[in-house]
Amino acid sequence: MTRRFTLLVVLGLALAGSAPRAFAEPPTGSPVGSPVKEAGVHFRRGVALYSETDYRGALVEFRRAYEIAPNTTVLYNIAETYYQLQNYAAALSVFERYLTEAGTTAPHRREVEATLDTLRSRVGRLRITTNLASCEVTIDDELIGRAPLDAPVVVSVGRRKVTAMAPGRTPDTRFVEVPAGDTVDVALMLAPPGAPAGSASAAGSGGGSGGVDLVTAGWITTGALAAGALGTGIWAYVASRQLEDARRTFPISRDELDRKASRATTVAVVGDVLGAATVIAAAVTVKLTLSRSPSHEVHVAVVPGGIVVAGAFH
Repeated sequence: MTRRFTLLVVLGLALAGSAPRAFAEPPTGSPVGSPVKEAGVHFRRGVALYSETDYRGALVEFRRAYEIAPNTTVLYNIAETYYQLQNYAAALSVFERYLTEAGTTAPHRREVEATLDTLRSRVGRLRITTNLASCEVTIDDELIGRAPLDAPVVVSVGRRKVTAMAPGRTPDTRFVEVPAGDTVDVALMLAPPGAPAGSASAAGSGGGSGGVDLVTAGWITTGALAAGALGTGIWAYVASRQLEDARRTFPISRDELDRKASRATTVAVVGDVLGAATVIAAAVTVKLTLSRSPSHEVHVAVVPGGIVVAGAFH
C-alpha cells in the first residue's frame, strides 16, 4: 500500500504543478474560470486530501475534476483512491476503463495490469432480481441502476447491503455475504402500497423464512412455551411442597414417599426443558423480527444467563 500511495502523490504533485500534463491547455483567450482551470483546482485539492489519507474527500475532488474535464490521469487517481478505500469492485472497473481510454501507451500500464489481477481475486457478483420493474437498486447505499438488471453486478468481497426501492412501496433490504469469485443470488420483494412491511417477501416465498407468518408463529410458539414453563413451574413448586409435607407426616409408607418424590423430580425436569425451549424460541423470533428491518443488523445469541441481542442500528 505504501508504494501505491507514494506513486500517486508523486504523480499528482507533478500534475498539479504542470497543467499541460494533467489537462489540455485551454485555448488562447479562454476565460480565467475555464473548465480546465476549474478541474485543475479540484485535482490539486484531491492530491492534498489524498496525501492526508482523507480518501473519501480525495475521491470527491478527483471525480469532480474528471466530470469537468475528462482526463486519463485523473481516472488513474480515481482508481487508486477506490483501491485505498478497499472498494475493489469500483477500483477494478475504473482501472479497466483507464487502460481502455489511455490505450497501449498508457503510463503505468504494467503496474495497472498487475493490480487488476489482484483486484479480480477480491470481487464476486450479485445476481439481483425484484418483483417490480423499474425500481431502483442500490448496493451499500449507492445506486447501481433500475430493475431488471441485465447481468450480475460485480461487487467487493464481504458483507454487502442490497436494497430495492420505489415510490409508494416499502423498500426491501438484504445483507449478503459475497465470497471471491462467487455469484450470489438476491431476490428483493417490495410490498404493495398499504401492505405491512415484509408482506411482499412472505408472498413471494410462500410464507418461507423471514415472512410475516413465520414471525407470528414464532411469537405464538414462544408465548405457548412460556405459559407451559410457568404452569409447570407452579406445578413443580406444589409437588415439592407436597413432598416436604409427606416427609414430615408420620406414619407414611415408603412407596408413598417414593411416588411423591418421583412426581416432583419429573415435573421439575419438564419445567427446566420448557424454560430452555422458551429462551431459544424467543431468541430465534427476536432475530427474525428485527433482522427484517432495513435499518437494523442484528445478531442474537443464547447464553447461560439468557439471550444477548447485539447489532448496528443505522
